[in-house]
Amino acid sequence: MKESDVGNKIRDSFENLLRGIPFLQLRRTLIEEPLGNIRIDLVFEVIVRNRPLKVIVEVKSIGEPRYVRYAIEQLQRYSAQLDDAYGVVAAPYIGNDAANICKESGIGYIDLAGNCFLSFDQVYIERKNYPNPNVERRALRSLFTPKSSRVLRVMLSDPKRSWQVQELANEAKVSLGLVAKVKQRLLDMEYALEEGRKLFLSRPEALLSKWAESYSFRENKMYDFFGLEEPKELERKIAKYCAMREIPYALSLFSGAALVTPFARYTRGFVYVGEDIQEVAGLAGLKRVSSGPNLTILEPYDEGVFYGVREIRGLMVACDIQLYLDLIGYRGRGEESAKFLLEQRIKPQW
Repeated sequence: MKESDVGNKIRDSFENLLRGIPFLQLRRTLIEEPLGNIRIDLVFEVIVRNRPLKVIVEVKSIGEPRYVRYAIEQLQRYSAQLDDAYGVVAAPYIGNDAANICKESGIGYIDLAGNCFLSFDQVYIERKNYPNPNVERRALRSLFTPKSSRVLRVMLSDPKRSWQVQELANEAKVSLGLVAKVKQRLLDMEYALEEGRKLFLSRPEALLSKWAESYSFRENKMYDFFGLEEPKELERKIAKYCAMREIPYALSLFSGAALVTPFARYTRGFVYVGEDIQEVAGLAGLKRVSSGPNLTILEPYDEGVFYGVREIRGLMVACDIQLYLDLIGYRGRGEESAKFLLEQRIKPQW
């Protein structure tokens, strides 16, 4: 949406909002009001308790944190040249991260979804948790596609490292063009910063949390089996055959968590297997079932799930980031295991 279109819609909704405040009088609205050699997008001249005040609005076509922070800087410069001015950022949609940035800066915000925050004089209005009307959410969706997520997995697995674009592309096994797009999204959402042409994560926990919201281990194709032995024995059989055939595999969910965190015994194993799943299952003595499985083989939604696998007690285990993502979507014990993994193994690296 063009800024001019956003501005027109914001002007109408903001005027209605201000007129609804009983002790406030809206005198006039100015569009692209000149201030020196610049123009303020919208200026609402109001009277609050017999005191004149200007509400100045900077309109952006994108409400992501990076753009909001730039708008705040502009408003602060404008306010320094005006008496009795209160700044407000306007955009099609302003999420929680951008909203918090505004609040911390003493700046208001309003969007087309219905979210707003105003705090000046005796006025305090806050409306939040209205969903983004743009259901595509392209900025976030492009971060968490299978190949894009390879870049995130690499960066989150080594969160203190700074990366050049070429290094990331090589490590994640994706194209330079894709890394460039992911980089821009990370910068726009302020999950990462750039210094000296190198990219590093600035908010790894927020990024991992947002990824977890859009991910489920059920994105992988699941094959449920039953075997006569305990899951741990079945896992070792699968590991043996995969090693012989040079097939990539990795234990995940409770099977992986049991090897890196002190959790109780589990009754259903989970293993990623890269190829020839039916053959591997047959060699391990597994029978396909529709209910009551004690081992599930996952066909990876992307080969990135094997990034950072490590050997523990003779078995290949998914990296902590992949374990967390898989576990957090498994209600109950999975969530408990994921939280323990986050606090005890992942966060200390940040």
